[in-house]
Amino acid sequence: MESTIRFIIICMVASFTLACSNEAPPVSHLEDNRDSVPVMTTYGVSKLVTDSGRVTYRIIAEEWRVFDKTEPPRQEFPKGLFLERFDKNFKMNMYITTDSAWCYDQYLWKMLGHVVIIDKLTQTKFYTEELFWNMREHRFYSSRHMHIIKPDRELQGDRFTANEQLTKYHVWQSKGFMPMPSDGNDSSSGGAPAPSENGQNQHSDSTKTS
Repeated sequence: MESTIRFIIICMVASFTLACSNEAPPVSHLEDNRDSVPVMTTYGVSKLVTDSGRVTYRIIAEEWRVFDKTEPPRQEFPKGLFLERFDKNFKMNMYITTDSAWCYDQYLWKMLGHVVIIDKLTQTKFYTEELFWNMREHRFYSSRHMHIIKPDRELQGDRFTANEQLTKYHVWQSKGFMPMPSDGNDSSSGGAPAPSENGQNQHSDSTKTS
């Protein structure tokens, strides 16, 4: 009897060992969640962006996440972003700061929080809580409240679209301030855009109510 029980135990141990040896190795489930797991996360980022061999932008961020399996592929900057634009002499002429940012397909930016644009070329300051930047179309746009401060005027609105230089823009449901002309003969054109240095109107203020 004792030998029979011993034989049964030996058979059970052998069967268990064989079963374990035939089990497939554990498989990670990360591949099933690649749309929610970044392929790369980098901290303390300072990245130069080139165009035709020339440095055009610099990105500085505390955290940078890259998702390559999402549709479309995206990059995330959850802890804020500081972006600089350079001229051909590598001199910074514009910068953007925001609380958080996303970049889709390497060209469409979405920025949220305290978004600020300072353009040194046009001496323009821009403030909003949401901003989209289409780098292919070279334009900014937003459906949130915005505030533009230029040397000769201030303008606020609920929705806007503008070129990258912030020299041509359209604002809907706007309100603003601009100084009256000092020459009394021009009092009839008090609401007209002030001309630029070359004598042409480089911006278009379009006020629409909806």
